[in-house]
Amino acid sequence: MKRRFEKYLYLLPLLALTLQLACSKSSNKPDDTKVNEFDKTAMLVNYADQLIIPAFEQMQQKMVPLQAAVNTFVNSPNVANQNALKLVFKDAFLQVEKISALQFGPADEVSLSSFINMLPANTMKKVGIDKPDLTIVEENISSGNWNLVQNSTIHQQGFPVLDYLLFADGAIAKFGDAGSANRKKYVQDVLTRIKSLVDQTLSLWKGTYRSQFVSNTKSNSGSPISYMMNQFSFEMDMIKGPRLGWPFGSQSGGVQFPQLCEGYYSGLSLELAIENMSSLKNMFTGGNSGKGLSDLLAALGHTQLRTEILNQFDIVNTKLKAIPAPLATSLANHKPLIEDAAKEIQLLLRLIKTDAVSKLGVQISYVDNDGD
Repeated sequence: MKRRFEKYLYLLPLLALTLQLACSKSSNKPDDTKVNEFDKTAMLVNYADQLIIPAFEQMQQKMVPLQAAVNTFVNSPNVANQNALKLVFKDAFLQVEKISALQFGPADEVSLSSFINMLPANTMKKVGIDKPDLTIVEENISSGNWNLVQNSTIHQQGFPVLDYLLFADGAIAKFGDAGSANRKKYVQDVLTRIKSLVDQTLSLWKGTYRSQFVSNTKSNSGSPISYMMNQFSFEMDMIKGPRLGWPFGSQSGGVQFPQLCEGYYSGLSLELAIENMSSLKNMFTGGNSGKGLSDLLAALGHTQLRTEILNQFDIVNTKLKAIPAPLATSLANHKPLIEDAAKEIQLLLRLIKTDAVSKLGVQISYVDNDGD
């Protein structure tokens, strides 16, 4: 997870800081008596069998119609086929948000999120790199030369690059011109790469990792509980920063960068952010099928904190839904609404990353970009 977040640091010339919880070791440790009264194994079984594995299965399944719709569009590029593709693309991209909180264990082993949704793909230069992502993508297509397995190519593939290739201005014309063969192959290779990584992740979960996951009920570093709480916190940092704050200019002196929005070219930014938050809440509660980390928090005597977190999820969701789509336009036209959402996101981040993490005896193990 640490490797994953560090790849975002190029966007801002700010010194990275590591969050240190201001609690002693003893105050971080949950009450053993109360923990023993809560069936953590059953909770982890619920996560594995009812939430995590099904989420990756659904991601795997959604790649099939996406590949078919892409094939139809690139071979017959027109407005009708592009519009039909966008619906299928949206469905698959929303599923990516549903697995965003699951980037640990097998997903981390294959660097799933880094390769399928390393946002954003944009036209801005990175620190230490003399060419923007999308310029490199276009050069790859022109030359017919690319290798999507290399770690250095994470910004040249995944859903952000599909978003650009399929829905940017001029996409229809580019797939219809005489030199479009390489462009079509590039898109197909990106899709194949995504499906392969999802398949690998699901296979590892259905193999030996599931039993390892459900049998480890500790809260120390490397445990499932630690992984999940770290990932919840990471995703909150992501919506505070890359998904909303950075495009809005929160960390660039008010200078906005709408092209940094996730799903910028398809206009899906807000829907993706809302789905991300809804999925995080569902994961935190354990869904409707069993106990979750919110129940563990209550079992430890922190019912009020649990209620505050769940209520805050709802507040954030309401604030995000109040922002008119597309987000890229609302950045300038509806600043107060975005500021309201950002304020509530910051509060939810604190409740999860500081309060809940402390009460569950977990420590944050990834590098933050700007502190909280």
